[in-house]
Amino acid sequence: MSMSAINAALSSQSTPQTSLPAKPSQDEKLREAADSLEATFLAEMLKSAGFGKAPEAFGGGEGEDQFSSFLVQAQAENMVKAGGIGLSEQIFNALKEKADGIS
Repeated sequence: MSMSAINAALSSQSTPQTSLPAKPSQDEKLREAADSLEATFLAEMLKSAGFGKAPEAFGGGEGEDQFSSFLVQAQAENMVKAGGIGLSEQIFNALKEKADGIS
């Protein structure tokens, strides 16, 4: 078999093209940052309200104390996904104005 026949056979085979994921747009990055800030704010408010604190009678010890912050953070992130308190939208708009150069 000649080299040209081999090259023709290889080029005729369909090879799946892998495409890289699209880069997030500037607005998507700003939205993600705003959502993250709102989730952090809500997590701190939940901690201050005592959410995630182990009950005295049935506490899980050191492990529960150490991992309760993850529970609070996950709960805050779910609150943001469900619509949050509107803080994310305000933060996004402020970041967008700053990025667009509007003061």
